[in-house]
Amino acid sequence: MKVPPEGLPLAAEFPAAHREQWQQLVEGVLRKSGAQPEDGAAAERALSTALQDGLRARPLYTAEDSAAEPGYPGFPPFVRGGRPQGSAVAGWDVRQRHADPDRRRTNEAVLADLENGVGSLWLELGAAGLPVTALPEALAGVYLDLAAVALDAGPEFADAAEQLFKLYEEREVSPASAAGNLGADPLGLQARTGDAARTDALLAAATALAARCAADHPNVRALTVDALPYHEAGASPAQELGCSLATGVAYLRALTAAGLSVDEALGQLEFRYAADADQFLTIAKFRAARRLWARVAEVSGACAEASAQRQHAVTSRVMMTARDPWVNMLRTTIACLAAGVGGADAVTVLPFDSALGLPDAFARRIARNTQSILLEESHLSRVIDPAGGSWYVEQLGEELARAAWAWFQEIERAGGQRGALESGLIGERIAATWAERSVKLAKRREPVTGVSEFPHLDEQQLVREPAPAGHVGGLPQVRRAEAYEALRDRSDAVLAATGERPKLFLASIGSAAAHTARTTFAANLFQAGGIATGTHESLDPAAFAEAFTASGATVACLCSSDALYAEHAESVAAALRAAGAQRVLLAGRLAEVPSGVDEFIHAGGDAVAVLTSLLDQITGASSADENADEDEVAR
Repeated sequence: MKVPPEGLPLAAEFPAAHREQWQQLVEGVLRKSGAQPEDGAAAERALSTALQDGLRARPLYTAEDSAAEPGYPGFPPFVRGGRPQGSAVAGWDVRQRHADPDRRRTNEAVLADLENGVGSLWLELGAAGLPVTALPEALAGVYLDLAAVALDAGPEFADAAEQLFKLYEEREVSPASAAGNLGADPLGLQARTGDAARTDALLAAATALAARCAADHPNVRALTVDALPYHEAGASPAQELGCSLATGVAYLRALTAAGLSVDEALGQLEFRYAADADQFLTIAKFRAARRLWARVAEVSGACAEASAQRQHAVTSRVMMTARDPWVNMLRTTIACLAAGVGGADAVTVLPFDSALGLPDAFARRIARNTQSILLEESHLSRVIDPAGGSWYVEQLGEELARAAWAWFQEIERAGGQRGALESGLIGERIAATWAERSVKLAKRREPVTGVSEFPHLDEQQLVREPAPAGHVGGLPQVRRAEAYEALRDRSDAVLAATGERPKLFLASIGSAAAHTARTTFAANLFQAGGIATGTHESLDPAAFAEAFTASGATVACLCSSDALYAEHAESVAAALRAAGAQRVLLAGRLAEVPSGVDEFIHAGGDAVAVLTSLLDQITGASSADENADEDEVAR
């Protein structure tokens, strides 16, 4: 009988491959494409991708890119999961959010969710949703010993908690069977509202609730460390993690000062993070968050069992769009998958129409079914720590953890989370991060499908009942698509007032083979700003002039190859000018601007600036034409 080798000699018969060999191959390919890297290492760097927080995603990761020891699932530092079995027994908790102020509709939606796969409820109360006094009606028919309830009542968390405790008592739910979170988050509320005057009183109320839960309700947590206010203001992943660490440490100090042990205090916290469609960064973020919190717990003297971070993942509002909202289903699916793979304990998928207002029944169904499919059909929860062993994810998590820890230390030096909020440090730093990202969005280096890329001007807009305003006055709430959607709103207003959208004429010079690439690029760009495009293909300047006049447009754009531009751009531009074109653009970037052309449009240019100026010019011309028509009627 042949004895198998101790190791598995994969590819043992092939010669060993080295990184230098791969770099040399990459260098050769780049040189053929016109790039001139200095050496193989420079060629590898040229293929890396810059991420936020100073991180870079490299094109190749090997066993040499080792991170810190991740440990085992359920054991410190909990990189591989907070539970020994991971999600392999029952999966993560499917948690649905409800913010409809109508108590009857909320109750109907709650019961429908629980009957169709949802395991716990997240209820927005107060200014952001349902009146606190309506909680009993919203939970009518809910078995509170089976379904966990997470409350989010802003400054009214103490009143909401009393309502829930009263329901437990009235329905004879034993303290050991009650589960959920009371949602006290004084510092998160300060971040959302900018109001620091109530923080001390709210923190005292939160610590009292925590002491009550620790004594009487072992499976109910009193405080939420909500990182969403920072993410939704435009924070980077490291900034989101650092702010959550600083908030968690502030709560630990308050709870232990009130008499709770470190282990009891840790048991009163649940952390809420955003999950977005950057799946690998999201996976790394949840793994890094557990590692960082385990370090905080370790230096605080906590036992290993109490050191695991309880995580609630929520699909990002920043990535959601109001235009072409159907694409949000794809975004939330990727985000949900990433949160599950990253080891989140509970996941909330926001309905695809959440950027428009209160979701309808279909949107809520899709949200919960997204998780059901990943759990029950894709069997995602059958594997413990699916990302474990990925050199890329492990290294990315290591680098992200270090960046987050540095930001956390800076916050601590500034007086902790409260001091950093009041001094403006957090707001200023997040604003700078969002401003940098906004430049990438404006230049479409970070594309938004259905909005900045592949827009659909004739889409039928979904209409939803407005959601409650929620808390305002503190950190702003941003979305990736907001600049482009503002342009589309302007276009809609013109359509409503005049019966047609702002329009632009595309002069496609030569054959389809010559102009299609740039015609498609230009049409996509202009439609992202709500500008309708009409195209005419020819080589005859006179034909372009005639078609331009018939189109009724006032602005034109030339589209063709560089070779045909050299022959025809100036004559076509001159013909368009003679036909009344107030502005002539050219798709591409040439060494010199042809006579008659005002500017180039090209990949990497500031699309938002171009579209804004075009709308200003086109709608200004439309207004002048309308005034002239009114004067003619008056005469």
